[in-house]
Amino acid sequence: MPSVCVVGLGYIGLPTAALIASRQHRVFGVDLDAHVVATVNAGKIHITEPDLAGLVQKVVTDGLLTAHASPQAADVFIIAVPTPLTETGRQPMLDHVLAAARNLAPLLAPGNLVILESTSPVGTTAHVARLLGELRPDLSLPGSSHSPDIAVAFCPERVLPGRILTELLDNDRCVGGLTPTCTAKAAAFYQLFVRGAV
Repeated sequence: MPSVCVVGLGYIGLPTAALIASRQHRVFGVDLDAHVVATVNAGKIHITEPDLAGLVQKVVTDGLLTAHASPQAADVFIIAVPTPLTETGRQPMLDHVLAAARNLAPLLAPGNLVILESTSPVGTTAHVARLLGELRPDLSLPGSSHSPDIAVAFCPERVLPGRILTELLDNDRCVGGLTPTCTAKAAAFYQLFVRGAV
């Protein structure tokens, strides 16, 4: 059972972390907000979403979900941070995505999978892989001349508030990796806890 580190415990990240933990995976949730970390570690939630409070309480009590201020070593890293629009309102800011990648880079090990779930423009997944490659020249990433040590993929979330848990579980997922191997690895991961088609 792969361990998972979910970076960003907002409306997508926290339900995703709790759902994965409910499938008996060890999950480390990460958020920069100390209040969010303390709330989750107390088995409570800081957002409003049906059925989430009971699920978080259960997986925290079972020791499957813990919250932290910084990324923890894991097999799979999911980046689920906000991408607010720029002042012009024409494109999303990637500051949080790139900061998350920088923070998890020191923890990467061969065999890891990094998935971007944040709403992002075309090319962001490749940008994240390039950044990780610059920060970790000891590892080969997709796009290098060697077989990659780290798989990198994108799987956008499309869920409606009030139905997030149901839709995370039942919606079909579209997964795109930077190589066919990355795609297959990410798809296999989602098939561990998603009932919809991947």
